[in-house]
Amino acid sequence: MSNTSSNEQYGENNDQRNFTNKPVELGKEYNVQITETSYKGDGVARVQGFVIFVKDGKVGNDVKIKITSIGNRFAKADLV
Repeated sequence: MSNTSSNEQYGENNDQRNFTNKPVELGKEYNVQITETSYKGDGVARVQGFVIFVKDGKVGNDVKIKITSIGNRFAKADLV
């Protein structure tokens, strides 16, 4: 028998990590690449796997961002 839970087996737990030590800091600037678009239209970037929603971010752009809020599983940022 496998140690994989049924949720993991069917891909339902993809990247649902709860980061205790966030790899970003509020108010700090980062250089990132926008890799996808969220269903709300924001750009999506990652820092060490941690998701950042970037207002007005466009897929494929390398941008500088400033973190505006940090949650348990993602942060929000504005373009600088």
